[in-house]
Amino acid sequence: MDVSSRIERALSEAVAFAEIPGCPPRLAAAMRYAVFPRGARVRPRLCHSVAAACGEDHPAATEAAGAALELLHCASLVHDDLPCFDAAETRRGRPSVHKAFGEPLAVLTGDALIVLAFQTLARIQGRPERLTALTLTIAQSVGVPSGIVAGQAWECEAAVPLSDYQRAKTGALFVGATQAGALTAGFDPEPWAALGASIGEAYQVADDLRDVLCDVEELGKPIGQDARRLRPNAAAQLGVGGAKARLRELVDAAVKSIPDCPGAEELRVLIKAQTMLFFPKQLALVAA
Repeated sequence: MDVSSRIERALSEAVAFAEIPGCPPRLAAAMRYAVFPRGARVRPRLCHSVAAACGEDHPAATEAAGAALELLHCASLVHDDLPCFDAAETRRGRPSVHKAFGEPLAVLTGDALIVLAFQTLARIQGRPERLTALTLTIAQSVGVPSGIVAGQAWECEAAVPLSDYQRAKTGALFVGATQAGALTAGFDPEPWAALGASIGEAYQVADDLRDVLCDVEELGKPIGQDARRLRPNAAAQLGVGGAKARLRELVDAAVKSIPDCPGAEELRVLIKAQTMLFFPKQLALVAA
């Protein structure tokens, strides 16, 4: 089974846990709506890629970790779109969860997806010695002091340092993905943090560029949010050319940071190819 199929199967099984008799039907429907149809699944793909490079020996753990990471990402999108944050009416080209199901249910949907992520991890069978470290690693990528919740909280501060903001709001979950992939294969997660950090920052710089260069139809969500809400944006601070150059630096740094492992060379090729896809197509028309 290919990686995409493994990711979708694991997510389907996780969300089905919320659809058993006794769960409020509209909550279950909103959870499924938030997770499907699929997005790029960048974070679980990264987790699977690192696990494979490390000689994956516990596929069920890799699949559970990948699903947990994506559930947490989807939860963050549901909450980000709420009127108290971005007030985004669309996500992935269709109504956001709060527009489709109402604000109260959207809050509960995000909450339920967070809990479901850790329920998914708790159901891993075999190699229990890895579970504690895996759970803690993923929890750190979403909580405080520097997970995605902290990243969102920076928007509530008077001063927002660009590096701290991007490292927490976007980079943390990528670090969680690379470290989780290593952990599921029995490898030390620490050397893998640099790879996740570089990819995470690259993804955020690319997202900042898309916010400036893309239209609503292409992006599938409102544009110009950073400028409207006075949030840090790499394209605004560095200019389009500077942000493009920074993105290339980060792609190179990601490839160079890959630790020694059985599949290191294959992973370098894969990471190079995947991160180059971050570049918005409009950059081909914009001078560096």
